[in-house]
Amino acid sequence: MTDPRPSRTPVAILISGDGSNMVALVEASRAADCPYEVVLVLSNTPDAGGLAKAAALGVPTLAIDHRPHGKDREAHERLVDAALRDARADYVALAGYMRILTPWLVEGWAGRMLNIHPSLLPKYPGLHTHQRALDAGDAEAGCTVHLVTTGVDEGPILGQARVPVLPGDTAETLAARVKAQEHQLYPAALADLVRRGA
Repeated sequence: MTDPRPSRTPVAILISGDGSNMVALVEASRAADCPYEVVLVLSNTPDAGGLAKAAALGVPTLAIDHRPHGKDREAHERLVDAALRDARADYVALAGYMRILTPWLVEGWAGRMLNIHPSLLPKYPGLHTHQRALDAGDAEAGCTVHLVTTGVDEGPILGQARVPVLPGDTAETLAARVKAQEHQLYPAALADLVRRGA
């Protein structure tokens, strides 16, 4: 029996950890009106918890360990890129992929690679975003989906979601509320990007 839905755009997801945003993207792809399908979940860490979650959701998985390549990031990325193209991915979603990418990979997927970051960019690129928001006394925090460019967390913004910073918040409690928004924002932003590119 054939799938009654029209052909959908193939997307690959790169992860390094437990893959909660990956799960949100895959689950959203099951909706009848979703314009994308997840064709591969790839990790640079073979023991990433998200690989088992993806397999349980019926998504093909692959691990390409970065460690044997030492400091040669491009050598690792060439293997990743080959796997993405073998899977016939048209877009790549970074979901907790803890690698700084080289211009070689970024430019090869220009306009078709996106990332989610746990701050309201351009505020707080990089790490420890929730603690930095608390330390600054910010009234709100949130998350941003952006296109990936050669600058870290600098690409054009595709969407943002905001949450209030509450009295007594810790980095952990704030992170949990932001994460819930990430799981809504990322699938919507990816779907919008795919629709515009179709």
